[in-house]
Amino acid sequence: MAQGSNCESCMYYEYDEEYECYECGIRMDEDEVMRLLSNSYEKCPHFKFANEYSIVKKQM
Repeated sequence: MAQGSNCESCMYYEYDEEYECYECGIRMDEDEVMRLLSNSYEKCPHFKFANEYSIVKKQM
C-alpha cells in the first residue's frame, strides 16, 4: 500500500471512546468526504505518517 493510503499509520487516526472505534480526526467538508469515499483520491491528501519517535524528540 502506498504511503498516504493506510489510515492505521496516519497521525490523525484516533480512537473514539464514545463509539469504541478508530476514525479519522480530520474534519472534512461534505465534498471531501464524497471524494474520499468514491476513491477519486489516489491517496488521502491529509495523510501524515505517525512517527512516535519525532513526537518524543520534541518533548525532550
